[in-house]
Amino acid sequence: MEISLLSVIVPIYKQEKTIKEDLLSIHSTLSKTPYKFEIIGVVDGTTLDNSLSEAKKVKKDNVKIFGYKNNKGKGQAVRFGMQKASGDVISFIDSGMDIAPAGIVMLLEHMKWYNADIIIGSKLHPASKVKNYPAKRRFLTYCYYMMVKTLFGLKVRDTQTGLKAYKRKVLEKVLDLLVVKTFAFDIELLAVANKLGFKKIYDAPVIVNWEPTNTSLGKVFRSGIIRDFMMDTLAVWYRMNILKYYYNGRHRVKIFDKDLGMNVNTGAMYEKKRQYLIDFVNKILHHARH
Repeated sequence: MEISLLSVIVPIYKQEKTIKEDLLSIHSTLSKTPYKFEIIGVVDGTTLDNSLSEAKKVKKDNVKIFGYKNNKGKGQAVRFGMQKASGDVISFIDSGMDIAPAGIVMLLEHMKWYNADIIIGSKLHPASKVKNYPAKRRFLTYCYYMMVKTLFGLKVRDTQTGLKAYKRKVLEKVLDLLVVKTFAFDIELLAVANKLGFKKIYDAPVIVNWEPTNTSLGKVFRSGIIRDFMMDTLAVWYRMNILKYYYNGRHRVKIFDKDLGMNVNTGAMYEKKRQYLIDFVNKILHHARH
């Protein structure tokens, strides 16, 4: 398997203090490899801080910086970057550098080794080196792995680590079908790709030096992030298996997003010339919040 051009997407959210160093670190790592590459930074909410101006201080011909005004979620930032990418292999890595950029090279080697459609960086891979990752978060990662395996038949052990690589042909088939804009974007993309016949999905080891934040796991639970994440995951299963949403292109309803400059799925469908909303997620979340 030959890689003519590698595209690396870097979603950026409130990273004004580190993003310049992050981009330079990724560029330095990839410059030591034989791969021709481009780095695409996407600032998810340009008015939130100075991330856009800091990112643009990186003056490299193969580093491109984009951004849009309103915060849309990590998934939408990654998708936006993917649509700007020119590579025949397209990867993304979270900013903040909890995940070592050397992991990108590891993913590429695994992709060539297996001739894979998708390679996923996994904290649960036996060869991974993970520092300072709390036991409670490890337990949640394992529980989510079991949930994903049960719902979608995916056998990869850690779908949520912010480092993945995809063949371009996978994204050309899948991106236009996706609905989720936030953290469950990863599992929607993987589940839909798997359902459409891209079965060569494997995990690879990563190096993670997890930096504790001011947000405790208890605060995360109370904020509803995990609840919303689980509901989004169940909604993917519901759309896939009950509504058959991902298979019937002529029924999907899209709107033009001015910030992103592209059409996005609404989660709505047309049937017999009547529009009805697939409001599975919204109803559940409404009842959970009130």
